Amino acid sequence: MEFTYGYGKEIRSFSVPEKNFLCQVTQNQVKTDKKGVDAVRHALEHPCGTPRLREIAKPGEKVVIITSDITRPCPSHIIIPELLRELHQAGVEDDHITVVFALGSHRFHTAGEQRQLVGSDVYDRVTCVDAAKEGFVHVGFTSSGTPVDIDPIVGAADRRICVGNIEFHYFAGYSGGAKAIMPGVSTRDAIQKNHSKMVLDEARAGNLHKNPLRQDIEEAAAMVGVDFILNVVLDEEKQIVKAVAGDLRKAHEEGCRFLDQLYKIPIPYPADIVITTPGGFPKDINLYQAQKSLDNAKHAVREGGIIILTGSCKEGLGEKVFEEWMIHSPSPDFMIERIGHDFQLGGHKAAAIAMVLKKCRIFLVSDLDENFVRSIFLEPFSSVDEALKEAFSSLGQDSTVMFMPHGGSVLPQAEESFSCRRESGKKHKE
Repeated sequence: MEFTYGYGKEIRSFSVPEKNFLCQVTQNQVKTDKKGVDAVRHALEHPCGTPRLREIAKPGEKVVIITSDITRPCPSHIIIPELLRELHQAGVEDDHITVVFALGSHRFHTAGEQRQLVGSDVYDRVTCVDAAKEGFVHVGFTSSGTPVDIDPIVGAADRRICVGNIEFHYFAGYSGGAKAIMPGVSTRDAIQKNHSKMVLDEARAGNLHKNPLRQDIEEAAAMVGVDFILNVVLDEEKQIVKAVAGDLRKAHEEGCRFLDQLYKIPIPYPADIVITTPGGFPKDINLYQAQKSLDNAKHAVREGGIIILTGSCKEGLGEKVFEEWMIHSPSPDFMIERIGHDFQLGGHKAAAIAMVLKKCRIFLVSDLDENFVRSIFLEPFSSVDEALKEAFSSLGQDSTVMFMPHGGSVLPQAEESFSCRRESGKKHKE
């Protein structure tokens, strides 16, 4: 059986013997009335919990649109022109509008990358800047002690509009919504304090209302004040299949409900071998980003199995603290123990990888040097076919294989009601 997947900006392929193939974890088929820009316009015309944006903004007001950085697949070049159209209907001029790219702890963009993200028309019409690394505005502290310190341009705005795409997030529950504020335009210290809650049981993918980390994010954004959001859900081809707009919480919740229908995927039982990929650029730009598909894959693999993670990682590990933890830790156990008493932003993703390593081996197909990959506790391979050959050799020629071509999007869920299950490496009927 032949399969293709995104790798950087390329398309690659591999094969699996039919007798070994368990299933491919892909999106559910959900009926949608509108897609692409039509979905965006419909959402703006029918906002959740607020008037239309053109009725909220006023002439002369300073408006900030906070949108995703280059590590996210959010189609800002489609979304922001529609927001500008609404703002112009409200009488807001271009020179009163600023687009701020929510960097969180990520690197600055080049001017070319900013232009690519929003499109040349928007880039040439309104001011576009990366979130600041200094001069933050202190708003206060959340009830759990997280400092709310935000970008000065965002803090000084009369109106704040948050843009993003909604997908599962391995400890914030879901992306989108308030995450544009925290961590998007917040200080590293604030992000670190918030993300330290990732070790709590309820801080997990697909958990929104009972997630203490997500609740902290929502509280921080409420303290800052968000007037309007426009979020989208993308299918596996990165096309808009749902857009939601309006109130920070109500619109985001509507988007999350749709995401659940699309991407919470039942599987019959965990597989021996799971092949997962972020889906190509920009989600596999570095290991820091590719980790998300690895974390979702852990729900699909059995104890003692193997995950084959494939992604270009052409920019290396992608974050300084993450790199320090991965390179200088003597063992995965050390990282898990360390995160419990020395939480560091960046280190949290290293600990997350270490926790997957407690369950299974990780084979990495990437552009990284093989010796370097071994030094960070992963096993390097030049192709998925080569990795599969070694996996079968290690686990047995009858091992089951599951494929997650967009591993950062789908959330596998084993169904106890299924008639088949795995026990001791054998399939049999209940």
